[in-house]
Amino acid sequence: MIDHPAIEVWMGLGPMAHILLAGVFGLTIGSFLNVVIVRLPKQLAHRYDGTHASTPPPNLIKPRSHCPSCNKPIAWHDNIPVLSWLRLKGRCRMCHGPISPRYPIVEAITAIAWMVVVWQLGLSWPTLMALIVTSYLIAATAIDFEHQILPDSLTLSILWLGLITNATWSAFASPTEAIYGAAAGYASLWLVFYGFYWLTGKEGLGFGDFKLLAGLGAWVGWALLPFVLFLGSLLGTLAALFMMARYKQSKDVPIAFGPYLAIAGWVALLWGEPMMQWLIPL
Repeated sequence: MIDHPAIEVWMGLGPMAHILLAGVFGLTIGSFLNVVIVRLPKQLAHRYDGTHASTPPPNLIKPRSHCPSCNKPIAWHDNIPVLSWLRLKGRCRMCHGPISPRYPIVEAITAIAWMVVVWQLGLSWPTLMALIVTSYLIAATAIDFEHQILPDSLTLSILWLGLITNATWSAFASPTEAIYGAAAGYASLWLVFYGFYWLTGKEGLGFGDFKLLAGLGAWVGWALLPFVLFLGSLLGTLAALFMMARYKQSKDVPIAFGPYLAIAGWVALLWGEPMMQWLIPL
C-alpha cells in the first residue's frame, strides 16, 4: 500500500471499523449510482435515438440532484442517503411529489455490498477494484431492470477492470484465465443467442448480456463461468416463475437476464471456488 499517514491510520483501525466505514462510503457511492441509473439511459437515448435536436439531458455531474416531479434542486440535508428518504416519507419537501423507493434501495444495497466485499477480501488494491466493479454491477443491474439495456460504458468497463486487475495482481484469476474467461463468456452466450434464433426465429438474449458475461469472465476466469451461467439462469428462471405466478405475466413477456448474471458474477467473485467444489459432486 501507499506509505502515507492517512493510509497508516486507516490500516490501523481494525477489521470491524474497516467494514463499517466501507458501509458509509457505500451509501455515498450508492447515492451517485442513482444519478447514473437515471441519467445514463437518457444520455444514450439522446445520442442514438435521433433526438439530437432536443435539449441535451444532464450529464452525470451537473446539474445537481433535483425532484423528479417539480424539478427543484434538492437541498443537501434532504439528500442524505436512505435517512432523508425515510424522514420525508418518500416525498419531496417542496411539492410533496413521490420519490421512488429505488433511491434508498440502491443506496442500502451498495452499502451492504461494499461491507461484504471488505469483510470477505480485507484491505488491498484488489479489494478496491472489487468495490469499483461491485458499483458497476449495481448500476448495470438497475438500468437493465428498468430499461432492459446494458450500456457499453458499464459492461466494457467491467471487462477492462477485470483484465487489468488480474494482469496486475492475479487476484481472482491468472492473466491467462482472465483472457480466456472474457473470450469464453462472450462466445458462450453468442452461441446460445444464434442457436435459439435459428431454432425459434426469436431473439432470446441481448448483446449486452454477451458483453456482461465477457466482463465477468475477465474477473473470475473461464473455470467459474459454468457456475455463473448456472446460478444466473437459476435466478432468472425463479424470477420469471414468480412474475408469472404473482402478476399473471405471460411467459412470452421478456425479462432482463443481465441482473441475474450480475448477481451470479458477484457471488462467484467472492465465493466462486468453494461453491464450485460444493456443486461438482451434485
